[in-house]
Amino acid sequence: MTIPTWKPLADAKRLSTLDAIPPKWRIQEPVPPATELRDVTGYIQNFLNRHELEITELDAYAVAEKTTTGEWTALEVTEAFCHRAALAHQLVNCLHEVFFDAAIEDAKRFDAYFAEHKKPIGPLHGLPISLKDQFHVKGVETTMGYVGWIGTFQGLKDDPRNLVFESELVRELRALGAVLYCKTSVPATLMCGETINNIITYTTNPKNRLLACGGSSGGEGALIALKGSPGGFGTDIGGSVRIPAVFNGLYGIRPSSGRIPYEGAANSMDGQNTVLSVIGPIAATARSLQLLFKAVLSQEPWLHDPLALELPWRSEIEQETRQLVEQSAKDPAKLAFAIMKHDGVVVPHPPIARALEIVEQTLKRLGHKVVEWTPPSHTIANQLASAAYNLDGGADAAYHFGLSGEEAAPQLLGPKGIPQKTALEIAQINVAKREYQKLYMDYWNSTSDITGTGRPVDAVICPAAAHAAVIPTQYYHVGYTSFVNVLDYTSVVIPVTTVDKSVDVAQHRDFLGELDEKSYNSYDADVYDGAPAGVQMFGRRFQEEKMLVLAEYIGAAVRNG
Repeated sequence: MTIPTWKPLADAKRLSTLDAIPPKWRIQEPVPPATELRDVTGYIQNFLNRHELEITELDAYAVAEKTTTGEWTALEVTEAFCHRAALAHQLVNCLHEVFFDAAIEDAKRFDAYFAEHKKPIGPLHGLPISLKDQFHVKGVETTMGYVGWIGTFQGLKDDPRNLVFESELVRELRALGAVLYCKTSVPATLMCGETINNIITYTTNPKNRLLACGGSSGGEGALIALKGSPGGFGTDIGGSVRIPAVFNGLYGIRPSSGRIPYEGAANSMDGQNTVLSVIGPIAATARSLQLLFKAVLSQEPWLHDPLALELPWRSEIEQETRQLVEQSAKDPAKLAFAIMKHDGVVVPHPPIARALEIVEQTLKRLGHKVVEWTPPSHTIANQLASAAYNLDGGADAAYHFGLSGEEAAPQLLGPKGIPQKTALEIAQINVAKREYQKLYMDYWNSTSDITGTGRPVDAVICPAAAHAAVIPTQYYHVGYTSFVNVLDYTSVVIPVTTVDKSVDVAQHRDFLGELDEKSYNSYDADVYDGAPAGVQMFGRRFQEEKMLVLAEYIGAAVRNG
């Protein structure tokens, strides 16, 4: 059998990541297969000492409290998270790039600064931050899962920017005092709810290694779930922050476009602006998301990214929302929520339906007004999203796969036989999107008649996917996340529960259509058992401050029962 010319290059790159892990951090014993050990979130603790566990079990907010006050050094924190990240990669294949040595040198410099000035560099001083492999970091490759990008700058050979260029977000994180130490795995093309490519092979779900970790920021989700990172940044054009967050039992935010700088990051279909990709953080807690989001905005990204909006963190909206939450303890009618149990296309699997029910009953127990969400047809949103993703007929993906001649995994196969859209056709899609956004806006406004607060609903809660994680190759419907991208709304994922095969039993029911039937019949309670099950909560455009406060409130209420 002839070995494809791209395979040795992919294999060498994969081995180089493993080789970059210090021998002292390599797992010597054979890791039990997924059929024997699904959940490795506890297993990883066997390889860490007491102080490393003390550090890495905290969320980003708590770690930053220690590092910015000098209670912990940046060095000891960085070494702990580098060790745990190295272990995480050996368990679920979640890293593309490892640069621990550079991170440790940065941590030493930050400690020297603190010793001399008696203050932190910034609000993220000494906090390790992981990055999806779309962000350029000096001295580190960016492959984005393409074999043809190895040794190049975004597929361009002999480009002087290779290994010296840095993305705007990277520059800002450094200025804030963050320690950058690894880049995480992605599916080639980025357009996939699983994480698979010919370099890293497949990234599995730490809570259930029979399932996917999500995509396209899947490595971020898996790494943070294993606490190999206290927080990191991914991107989202159709759900790529929210899907890994919900699949891994984490919080993640998809902000409206223009709030977090995208300047200088690699991307698929660069220049497509019908539905824009956005950057958002993923972390274990809502307060950690707020810390990261607020810190980035403090760098005034609108001065460095032409597409970033001059929209600083609005403390007045944060405080106004916190006051509403506090007042609702005495007068629950201060807040009103809507629940969308399904999108009219695909009904969620039993665990997701139960997660929604838990959230709904929690809100009702607290006395809040809860109404049913019956918006304009989400079929229209699905069609608009699909049109935007296929404007080039798959030309961008075909070009980048063609650089090496590599074969795409089945999950990554783009459109075939679909012609590229003309300028007139793109304009028509943009008009249709604007008209749909207006319909949705008008519907949202109309809910002021039924909330009893004098305002429209404060937020809407719905599934982030039809399933808890997903069985490989069985992600059939991305509509639960992509409609938010079409609307450019703010959306936050909230973890709720885990699948219980004895409770989450499939029921016989009438189907909404072939896609609904296909999706529902893919549910296997035994396989899904133990996987995280969460929801997403969305607000209108640029409501990040409000949604993060509400996510913290609802998440705590759900946890406390």
